[in-house]
Amino acid sequence: MDVNDTEPDSPEGEAPDGPLKRDLIAGLEKGLAVIEAFDQERPRLSITEVAQRTGLTRAAARRYLLTLSHLGYVAQDRKLFGLTPKVLRLGQSYMHSARLPRVIQPQLQKLAYALQEASSAGVLEHDDVISVAAASAGRAVSATLQPGTRVPAHCTSNGRVLVAAMPDAEMDAWLQRQRLEALTPHTVIHPERLRLEMLRTRANGYAAVDQELELGLRTIAVPLRNFRGETVAAMNISVHASRMRMNQLVDQCLPALLHAQEQLRTLI
Repeated sequence: MDVNDTEPDSPEGEAPDGPLKRDLIAGLEKGLAVIEAFDQERPRLSITEVAQRTGLTRAAARRYLLTLSHLGYVAQDRKLFGLTPKVLRLGQSYMHSARLPRVIQPQLQKLAYALQEASSAGVLEHDDVISVAAASAGRAVSATLQPGTRVPAHCTSNGRVLVAAMPDAEMDAWLQRQRLEALTPHTVIHPERLRLEMLRTRANGYAAVDQELELGLRTIAVPLRNFRGETVAAMNISVHASRMRMNQLVDQCLPALLHAQEQLRTLI
C-alpha cells in the first residue's frame, strides 16, 4: 500500500501541507515548466536547451514542445522553438477574472493623474515581483511597470515592501536564498545591508529605492493590506531621477500613496 493511502484526506482532498502527490497531474506541471523556460534572455530555445532548463529528458521535452506547437502556444523555426502570442491568453485569464487587479486599477489611475507620474501594483512570486496593474498618465518611465512584467524583488520598492511584511524567520530564509545581482552601480547586493533595508522598510511603512533596478528610475512603495491586516500586494509611484530627487519623491508622493492605501484597505 502506498504510504500516502494511510493519510486521511481533508474535506477538500488535500493533505495538511498541500495536495497529495497522487492528486497532481505531472504532465500539466511539466508543460507549464516548458512555457516558463522561455524568457527575455532566451526567447528561442532548442529541444536540448528546454530539456536542460526544465530537467526533462530530451525526448520528453520534444513531446511537450510538439504538443504545445499543435495547440498553438509554441512556434517552430527549424531547430528552435519560441512562444506565440496565444500564451498571452493565460495571463489575460488572470487579469480579467482576478478581483485584485480590478480593485486596485482605479486607485492607480487616480494616483497617476493626480501626481502626473507612473504607478503600479505588484505581488510577490518566489524571488520576483509580478506587476498586476499599472497606470502611467502618459509618463513613459520604465517598461518594467507594465502588467505582467516580472522584476527582482530585492532591488525594487514593491519587492522590499512585500518581503518586509514577512515574519522574521521567513524573511531571513528568503534573504539567504537570494543570488543578489548588481543591476546598476546602486543595487544593494550585501545581504546584511539588504536585511537592514527590509527592517527600515518595515519600521517606516514604506520603501524608497533609488536607481537600483534601472539607472534613472526612482520608486516609492507602500504595502496593500486586506481587512485582516495581511499584506497582499504593494503599490508604488515611479519617477525619473532627472525630474525628482529622493527627498522630493517621499515628500510629494508618500501622502498620496498612504491615502490610496487606506482607501483600498476595505476593498481588498
